[in-house]
Amino acid sequence: MELFSPEFFTALLTIVFIDLILAGDNAIVIGLAARNLPKEQQKKAVIWGTAGAVAIRIIATLLVVQLLNVPWLNLVGGLLLVWIAYKLLVQDDAHDNVKAGNTLWQSVRTIIIADAAMGIDNVIAVAGAAHGDTLLVILGLIISVPVVVWGSTLFIKLINRFEWIVYVGSGVLAYTAAKMITHEKSFKEFFESSPAIYWAFIAIVIVLTIAAGYFTNVRNKQAAQQKSSESH
Repeated sequence: MELFSPEFFTALLTIVFIDLILAGDNAIVIGLAARNLPKEQQKKAVIWGTAGAVAIRIIATLLVVQLLNVPWLNLVGGLLLVWIAYKLLVQDDAHDNVKAGNTLWQSVRTIIIADAAMGIDNVIAVAGAAHGDTLLVILGLIISVPVVVWGSTLFIKLINRFEWIVYVGSGVLAYTAAKMITHEKSFKEFFESSPAIYWAFIAIVIVLTIAAGYFTNVRNKQAAQQKSSESH
């Protein structure tokens, strides 16, 4: 990918947006892990925990970027990312097992371990959007990390207030997933031979992912309402 070309900046913006849309969980984990600390230590726990988590994430993403050259891994990564995009829309609260630390280093350790365990979706998404470009991975993380640390709570509020932001985020992830699948060596020639098929495939993946998430949410909401009316 040519440096500072429109394609480069589009990929960079996609990476930053992916980091932001998947940052809500990280912010919750950071908040939960540091909640028992005195106020003056909470900021240190956030800074050190985030620094450790980012270092692990950069290494993991660079490893995945290299692995995507292995045959069929683009397809596997793309399908996994479609699932992540769907789960983003219908996610349940899964943070009950995040224990708050009583010391600074306990909290830092909890933040790093929890982020590493939950960050696989982010790693796959960023690696897919970077298309093998190491500079893009590092630049994307450098730009988005300060925003995530200081702006993620604001972003959570925005997501809670404007539900459509999550659908946009899911669409971006589905778009990245579809592009990963089209970059699979075995399919690349087929998709490159016809731009119409390429864009139709990407559109179908995006629409199906968002529609599946939307209808699951509608069904879950109806089930919750029915359960509530039965209990009354």
